[in-house]
Amino acid sequence: MKIAVMGTGGVGGYYGGLLAQQGHAVTFIARGSHLQAIQTGGLQVKSVHGDFLVKPAIATGDLTRIDPVDLILFCTKTYITEQAAQKIIPVVGPDTAVLSLQNGVDAAERIGAVVGMQHMLGGATWISSAIESPGVIKQVSQFRRVVLGELDGNLTPRLQSIHKALQETGITAEISENILKVLWTKFVFISAASSLGSLTRLPMGAYRSVPEARAMLTSLMGEVEAVARAHGVSLDENVVQQSLAFMDGAAPHIKASMQLDVDSGRRSEIESMVGVIGRKGREVGVVTPVADFVYAALLPVDLNAQAAFPRAGSCI
Repeated sequence: MKIAVMGTGGVGGYYGGLLAQQGHAVTFIARGSHLQAIQTGGLQVKSVHGDFLVKPAIATGDLTRIDPVDLILFCTKTYITEQAAQKIIPVVGPDTAVLSLQNGVDAAERIGAVVGMQHMLGGATWISSAIESPGVIKQVSQFRRVVLGELDGNLTPRLQSIHKALQETGITAEISENILKVLWTKFVFISAASSLGSLTRLPMGAYRSVPEARAMLTSLMGEVEAVARAHGVSLDENVVQQSLAFMDGAAPHIKASMQLDVDSGRRSEIESMVGVIGRKGREVGVVTPVADFVYAALLPVDLNAQAAFPRAGSCI
């Protein structure tokens, strides 16, 4: 299978590396020192599941040099989604599938608006992985799970083929006939953890059991649930309780990726992790006061980070 990895960070670099190890023709899209390191020394992966090196590794920052591919793993930060989607147009052929493993619930529709919704699959991943240094990916979680599905729920040959390729890497890969439910169920949890973590700047174990903070978590999760249902997404009746239980069972030192960006003074995925709740709520007449408060409180922080590090918004 010919594969392009759009965004060779912790997620794209790890899964793309595994696919390359299985003999697939993988092209890694990157920039700057990370790109140079991959081109000269290959892509090194340090993982709790075993270290490996992809060398030689095909890597570029210019997609016009690549022929159309069978699959694009779309793994950029959400705030450059439209910009990155424009970049992949040269490698999108008639039968190309695009699988976004980004955070949030609106990636497929945003990418699809650029390249065509017929190319889009829905996807979600659970993994802890990041760029350790140029050319080096460090993956630290025992879990490395991908769930994917057609947005209309059909079981298509392309879906089965991509699922098989992912499964053969050794990760947990699953097909869902209701990928929107999967995305929104994950979002109930991750949007709340991103919000409270970014507001408090504390690890999960320091805020989840404080009654006032827990009440805010519960309210925010309820708003996300209400927005999802108003958009026709079927969620489990006890999705908020499930999400709180998942949070209670998480290691106390855990921080959401958005919080890590806020803590480090970097631009964050606030629009896709928090702002989208209010926007999608207004589309269907659902009020989201807690989400709107979190967004208003964190937006100045994000705007300040953008002003301090404008290059953080550049593509790839």
